[in-house]
Parts: sequence; C-alpha cells; structure tokens
Amino acid sequence: MSRLWTRTELAAQIDHTLLDPAATHHDILMACEIARRNHCATVCLNSNRVTIASQVLAGTDVGIAAVVGFPFGASHMDAKAREAALAIGDGATEIDMVLDIGRLKDGQLGPVRADIVSVVDAAGGHAVKVILECALLTDDEKRTGCALAVEAGAAFVKTSTGYLGHGATVHDVVLIRAAVGPTMGIKASGGILYYEDAVAMLDAGATRLGMSHTQQVLDSIPV
Repeated sequence: MSRLWTRTELAAQIDHTLLDPAATHHDILMACEIARRNHCATVCLNSNRVTIASQVLAGTDVGIAAVVGFPFGASHMDAKAREAALAIGDGATEIDMVLDIGRLKDGQLGPVRADIVSVVDAAGGHAVKVILECALLTDDEKRTGCALAVEAGAAFVKTSTGYLGHGATVHDVVLIRAAVGPTMGIKASGGILYYEDAVAMLDAGATRLGMSHTQQVLDSIPV
C-alpha cells in the first residue's frame, strides 16, 4: 500500500499552475496566495506574469516556474532561449519548456537537442523541465525525447502541458522513469484532481506534480 502523504509533504511536491491566457492580475495574485499558504514548490505561470509573482512571493519559500515555448513547442529556438533568459531575469527560478514536438516526430534529433540546450544555457543553472507532450508521441518517441533531455542537461522531464490531449498517466511516468534513470526529476502534469491521483503519480516515479486544482487535491487527503 502507498504511504499516507501529509499535507505539508505533498504540497512540497506541487507546482501550483495557472496558465490560462485569460488569467487576470487578480487571478495571478490568488494563484500566488494558494502556493504561498500551502508552501508549494513553485507557482507555475506564463512568462509575462513572472515579475508580479516575484514581487508577491519575495521572502517566501515558493519558487516561480515560467513556461517557455508554451504550449506548442513550435517557437524559433532563439525565441525560446530569449524567453527563458527574460523569465530568469524577471525572477523565475525554474523553466518549463516544450520541446520541438514536430521535429522529434520527424526524427530530427540534432535540432531537438539544440533547442533544449539553448534553453538550458539561457537558464543559467536554474532547473529546466522538458515537456514531452506524451499524448502526441509514441512510446519510442517519448524514450527518445527523454534521452535528448538527459543529454542536454535538463533537470526534469515533464509529461504534458495539459493543453494538448490527455495529461499525465501512470504508464508515461513509469516509462519516463525507466528511460531517465533513478535520479532525474520527473514532473507529472495534467489531470491530477484528487489526492489519489497525486499519490499514483508519485508511486510511479514522479518527483514533482503540476496541477491547477491544488487546494482541492490537498483538501482531499484522507484524515
């Protein structure tokens, strides 16, 4: 049986996420407050909202993850690198980038690797999570994406954006863990609505959870 995670333990694994392009200033403040009061690992936002989050969360234990090339991964490599550098400059502590999905499917591995390397370099030592978008990939393509992320020096492989197809699955987390080895970070993201969903991902090998229903998940912990 899975062990029971406490609220504090589980919250420390969560990137509380708000990536709705229509999110207002008030919405961003509320997302930061949820992350702050629960002591989440980070609040995960679009890069244009990093500055406000860094101001609101200054002096807290909550990091800021900025998405790059989101949600399609089809931006120019230089644009992704620039977006990452700007986000770090604005106060982001982590970068979640979408890899070049189309080129991965084409088997153009050199450009895909270079795309990841450009963001890792631009992040200047801050953790980079590489989003595979598993719903659009075969299992072999997922394994290849994992290998490229490892080679490029990323800190995490992430299952999905939550915007294209299904979100995280136990199958994909198990596959990624087998592909990247025992020590690399894995972020399961998308479709985590309850405590049981979160624990299933952690049991499968995830070390970080991306979710927008953070309060609901934490409130669903058995007592």
